[in-house]
Amino acid sequence: MLQIYNTLSRSKQVFKPIEPGKVKMYVCGMTVYDFCHIGHARVMIVFDMVVRWLRASGYEVIYVRNITDIDDKIINRAIENGEPISALTNRFIDAMHADSDELGLMHPDQEPRATDYINQMQGIIGKLIENELAYQADDGDVNFAVRLLPRYGQLSGKSLDELNAGERVAIVGGKRDPLDFVLWKSAKPEEPADTRWKSPWGEGRPGWHIECSAMSCDLLGEHFDIHGGGADLQFPHHENEIAQSEGALYGQDRKDDDAPFVSYWMHNGHIRVNEEKMSKSLGNFFLIRDVLKSFDPEVLRFFILKAHYRSPINNYSDAQLEEARSGLARLYTALAQAPNTQAGKLDPNNPWAKRFADAMNDDFNTPEAIAVLFDLASEVNRAQGEEKQTLAGTLKSLGLALNFLQRDPTAFLQAGSKDQDGISNDQIEEHIAARVAAKQAKDFAKADAIHKSLLDQGVVLEDKPGGITEWRRA
Repeated sequence: MLQIYNTLSRSKQVFKPIEPGKVKMYVCGMTVYDFCHIGHARVMIVFDMVVRWLRASGYEVIYVRNITDIDDKIINRAIENGEPISALTNRFIDAMHADSDELGLMHPDQEPRATDYINQMQGIIGKLIENELAYQADDGDVNFAVRLLPRYGQLSGKSLDELNAGERVAIVGGKRDPLDFVLWKSAKPEEPADTRWKSPWGEGRPGWHIECSAMSCDLLGEHFDIHGGGADLQFPHHENEIAQSEGALYGQDRKDDDAPFVSYWMHNGHIRVNEEKMSKSLGNFFLIRDVLKSFDPEVLRFFILKAHYRSPINNYSDAQLEEARSGLARLYTALAQAPNTQAGKLDPNNPWAKRFADAMNDDFNTPEAIAVLFDLASEVNRAQGEEKQTLAGTLKSLGLALNFLQRDPTAFLQAGSKDQDGISNDQIEEHIAARVAAKQAKDFAKADAIHKSLLDQGVVLEDKPGGITEWRRA
């Protein structure tokens, strides 16, 4: 049975969807004011993996990932560029989609934009005011009164006195308490016209947190199965989502037998550079499109999933990606021994499939699942004849569950960096031909010199029966 680590309970729990056989999942997506970096790629890849495994396990999944297209950073960038908000956000939404497609990821079933849900946000804010959990301050902002909600802090596991205002929560204006957070921001005279909407509380725009409550509840209902996002969103963003969603539905005190907003909360770890979280604010980020100039998209996916989704990836570097490429090459090398192998439907009683499923059902333990792939590749290397072909088919079928190993093995093994300055494929073939000629002329010293020269340039030669030489990049 699938177990998921639930941030809300701080423990692994057996997964029981609200409706048998169906899963409703919402993931916090991107704020579209710049290109996506590989920290964003981790969110996209991790939850792509989750959806793939849920579907492979027989669940019908509705996968929603939102787009934040109104935000202070967006407004500031648009003003700097002298362009309308929509022009900026549409450009970076297109860029995000291009990055996702390049990574070979599925599109979410729904990808709502915040600006299309202003009415729903205002509806939730109105309910919170009715339930005396929100108030309009003297500066025109509508704020959530955190200390009036006894359960606040349940996701972060901290008391109100322990909690700080947190990222994006400004302790300014007419707030009654530093922990109160804004639901509706009153428009400022200097702000562009396309950053404001009419409301019962005057012209303005939504706060950040209210967006996700409105979009998730509208598309998935007031109680759904899984809510995901990066670990940095646990507080205050997801804490505030729970507060405003349950506050609107139940008022100031949800009873123990009332359905929670979300059953399972999942948070992926950060990618860290020099012991700091990768982020645009720190300037230590690597854009997806730049990384993919040097590394195959499958290598980046493999690199991300080699680590457990909840664990941080520390000290990111090209060396780590090179290591991932070498590991993926080992798997493709095994498949290359069984040409034209196709992924097929797996017998659940197959011992390899069972080991793989046991790993994935243990809170999506992709490092252990990948270890199964390496063990299986070793068996492929040792096997002969029909057994080799059968094991290779199992390897490819298991790889499919993680979106790996579906390409022609030779094409992968011979592919170098997209912007490589080293030896080209044509040059390699010329050297191999020269080596064959040297061997035929019994000039073995020259043949060995060519072999060593290629190896020094990262090209491994394998002599096969019948005088055939195959090659791959190390």
